[in-house]
Amino acid sequence: MRLRTVLATLTAGLAAATTLTAAGPAAASANSPGGHACSPAVTLDGFSDSLDKTSYDGTFTGNLSALAPDPDGTLAALSDRSALFSLDRRTLEPRKVVQLADEKGAALDAEGLVIDRDGTRLVTSETEPSVRRYDRDGRLLGRLPVPAPLQVAPAGRAVVNGTFEGLSWADGGRALLASMEYALSGDAAGTVRLQTWKRHGAAFTLGAQYAYRADAGLGVPEVQALPDGRLLVLERGFTAGVGNTVRLYLADPRRASDTRDVEHLTGQAGVRLVRKTLLADIVDCPSLGATAKQPQPNPLLDNIEGMAVTGRAPGRPGTFRVTLVSDDNQNAVQTTRFYFLRVRTR
Repeated sequence: MRLRTVLATLTAGLAAATTLTAAGPAAASANSPGGHACSPAVTLDGFSDSLDKTSYDGTFTGNLSALAPDPDGTLAALSDRSALFSLDRRTLEPRKVVQLADEKGAALDAEGLVIDRDGTRLVTSETEPSVRRYDRDGRLLGRLPVPAPLQVAPAGRAVVNGTFEGLSWADGGRALLASMEYALSGDAAGTVRLQTWKRHGAAFTLGAQYAYRADAGLGVPEVQALPDGRLLVLERGFTAGVGNTVRLYLADPRRASDTRDVEHLTGQAGVRLVRKTLLADIVDCPSLGATAKQPQPNPLLDNIEGMAVTGRAPGRPGTFRVTLVSDDNQNAVQTTRFYFLRVRTR
């Protein structure tokens, strides 16, 4: 999304994901053979700026808001300007771009992405918000139901540019999960809702909803489910003159309350929030020679918005390869940057 200034899973796609590498030749110059620790749980293996301020087939390759492993072996990268790129899994070089549109042919503010085993793309737009289904060639196949309170005011209680940012398979591909970025009007500040859908073949029906509490001044731009039902959650914020804050959490919704019938989340007794544990604050990662075009507490940081679990780390039980990407907003002082992490979850 076009980030406002603030003060302050590996499931259905696993078969394809395990073929992806943590960092290919495009990131080689930034890599260390052994990687570098951001925290006891997270290691930065490298980064790549190879797509920064580039174009492919006449389409700008920035504005990237989501990543997803594709069963065809590529890495899909979604632009919030309605472009869906297929990237070489090792070099990040674009191989294909498809333009997406809504039912009237208008562009989307596309933010979240998952890809089904048959190649069907599910894409969120934060405008309404919505979740739409597309085939490989960008043809619209359908649209999922969205609870009325999650719609942007006046239709619902969501704030503009604060709706569906993250999207992930859940429950082994039997469910879909989307994360709101900011709290609904009437909910406690920082309390964002995670909406699920139950899958019935190609159809989806509304499922449980959970409440997640983000850190003060931060929103939730991405969420990814792990095979055991837990979630990787990105939290992000920006302070002018200071830079970005980006934190990676391990969250567990399995004992959280179903909040779909709770009108206002204001800390009432009996509502169990999704539990979370900090894995790493990205400011603590080594910079590995990265440079920033505007003030940042660590020059490695930028407007990180997309995340994909791209495989398991060989010989390391409970450790996953995770790729992040920043949205440069087609802005001269921001960078399209890919980050390659190893994340230990136990």
